[in-house]
Amino acid sequence: MTTSRSGDGTLAAAGADRPDVDDLSFDQLLALQALAGGGAGDDAVGDGDGDDDGEGDGGGSDDDASRATLPWWRSRLNLGALAVTIALVAGMVGFMAGQETSGPDAGEVDIGFLQDMRGHHEQAVQMGFIFLTVDDTHPGLRTIARSIIFGQGIDIGRMVQLLRSMGAAEVNESGAAMTWMGMSSAVDDMPGMATRDRLLALGNATGAEADALFVELMTAHHLGGIDMARFAAERALHPEVRAMAASMAMAQRGEIAEMEGLLASSGS
Repeated sequence: MTTSRSGDGTLAAAGADRPDVDDLSFDQLLALQALAGGGAGDDAVGDGDGDDDGEGDGGGSDDDASRATLPWWRSRLNLGALAVTIALVAGMVGFMAGQETSGPDAGEVDIGFLQDMRGHHEQAVQMGFIFLTVDDTHPGLRTIARSIIFGQGIDIGRMVQLLRSMGAAEVNESGAAMTWMGMSSAVDDMPGMATRDRLLALGNATGAEADALFVELMTAHHLGGIDMARFAAERALHPEVRAMAASMAMAQRGEIAEMEGLLASSGS
């Protein structure tokens, strides 16, 4: 399938209802993100480019009808494929970077935290990618979004490695999250998780509106993650899990302060 990027920052797929992001590699996804940042400078096609016969906007309408455009983040399948791709690449990086663990026991808190935090991190990465496709956003916040994508992607890889070393499933397969904290929720309803509608709103926003919404959603997401991490830092059995959880809580508190400072300085 051939995909291309149109001037409005969406993907066009010839002869298909939607772009097949499943076929893209992780590098291609990052290239897609880079294109999103530069899309505003692309030559516009439309009003000023009409034929001499006066067709203008109407010219090529048959071709337009055959070219369905859809932002990649609107497709649940595409977002799922993105999360899987990130997890696979991060898992490889984490496996190569980390040392094999043996000896320390792992309990319900260790395994539950690693499984649920993996899913929690995947949404933060998704949110970062969505924000980077938005036009006219604060460059400092874009830097933070990239840092979250990279840092939490590496965390995902390390969590996968730890779960493997414990002989546990790499994902929460029960459908009930947070039981290791003495509560129960759906995976999508973990503390701080954004709803699909809120993610769509972020993707549709621009400029200062997008900046404010990104900070709002990521702050709530981080606060939920901090609560989870603090619990694991105090109650996990495995020393590496405790250390990782404490580090996550500290890093996310720092990112919240940095995002709020950038937003305040911009007057948004």
